[in-house]
Amino acid sequence: MGYVNGSDLLVYVKTGSGNSVSRKAIGHCTSHTATFNTETKDVAVKPPASQIRSAAGLYKQKRITGLSAQVKCSGLCFYSEEEGGFKHILSKWAVGENVELELFERPAESNASIDPYASGSFVITSLENTAPAGEDASYDATFDNNGPLTVDDSKLTM
Repeated sequence: MGYVNGSDLLVYVKTGSGNSVSRKAIGHCTSHTATFNTETKDVAVKPPASQIRSAAGLYKQKRITGLSAQVKCSGLCFYSEEEGGFKHILSKWAVGENVELELFERPAESNASIDPYASGSFVITSLENTAPAGEDASYDATFDNNGPLTVDDSKLTM
């Protein structure tokens, strides 16, 4: 295997519930970024009194206080969009609706199942539509997690 092609890592927006769940990939996406953040707090601990003076007491320890994820997507606007483009994301944003995102690797075979390596509830924190004269119209969307994520790195081949 060689280098992973960025076109093979995709994002789905799930809609509906129960038996009427559908998935729409973010359509005509030119790129996406998934950032997994760790919030920490410095913990300074004094060495035991029995320990002689040393630099050991100067080193801080870290305690994890929170985890978060942010997904950013950029895409081209397309008149006949059938996937989850600007219009689809805007409709979710307009009603303040959380969206379920799934991050996945494109399957190598057309009949293979799509198993996300990360998924969860997200809030649309920004949605920007850019339409310069004489150029392709595009959009940028940012999603921040709203609760815990399910992460399964065994779903990645990289």
